[in-house]
Amino acid sequence: MQSQKLNSLQLELLKVYSFEPSKEDLLVIKDFLAKHFSDKLLKNVQHAIEEKNITEDDLDSWVNE
Repeated sequence: MQSQKLNSLQLELLKVYSFEPSKEDLLVIKDFLAKHFSDKLLKNVQHAIEEKNITEDDLDSWVNE
């Protein structure tokens, strides 16, 4: 079995966990990461909508398929 290297995010998280953060701190970190990736996704979706000229009617149609 081939071992996998840790990526930079995993390495940073290991540094965070090395000092045993409180449950509250872990929740803040979790919320921060969730918000960051949610904002990034929404930005990418908005960019795709604008780039491909997708309308609200298109979105409504796809949802109802």
